[in-house]
Amino acid sequence: MGNAFVLRLIRHAPTAGNVRKAYIGWTDEPILPFEIKPDYGIRCIWGSDLLRCRQTAHILFPNACYKADFNLRELNFGDWENMTYDDLRSNERYRNWIDDPEAVQPPNGESLPQLAERVDRAIEVFSEIGDFTVVTHGGPIRYILSKAKRQHFFSQQAAHGFCYTVTWASKSAYKEGHPCVSYSAEPLTVNASM
Repeated sequence: MGNAFVLRLIRHAPTAGNVRKAYIGWTDEPILPFEIKPDYGIRCIWGSDLLRCRQTAHILFPNACYKADFNLRELNFGDWENMTYDDLRSNERYRNWIDDPEAVQPPNGESLPQLAERVDRAIEVFSEIGDFTVVTHGGPIRYILSKAKRQHFFSQQAAHGFCYTVTWASKSAYKEGHPCVSYSAEPLTVNASM
């Protein structure tokens, strides 16, 4: 597959907000300490401009040039920022959002189609063929996986400690919404912990 377009998607290491299971879209909090064997061979990484992604990339790929892009940020959760499921479970709009994230958006936040447009704009700068490592957030990863596998957004997993590798026959196939030709999820460590 000489013309293959490959995205290697890594979710940032956990933060205090992640541990609380809070929605921390554009909140710029640091990661919690973690240990991992770094990969010194990768020279270029793309990712979100938020601190948690930049810190994760630096630990995982200490020799890589990091290309930060606002468009790879997590969904803006608006009024739900820093809230948990327990805080929101009786909120009718929240329940509607869980059921249909394409039609409902968090108050003063961002819709799933807006997130998708941003992520696609970030991917647009990648060359037509190649292998690209991206350190980002759960939302962008879920969006790309749902597009690649033609499945519902919330049915996708985007766990910390994994690399999700998605391959299309070409970048044009990605842009045109064709399903991926291969998909894998591999732990970054032996026990997949971060």
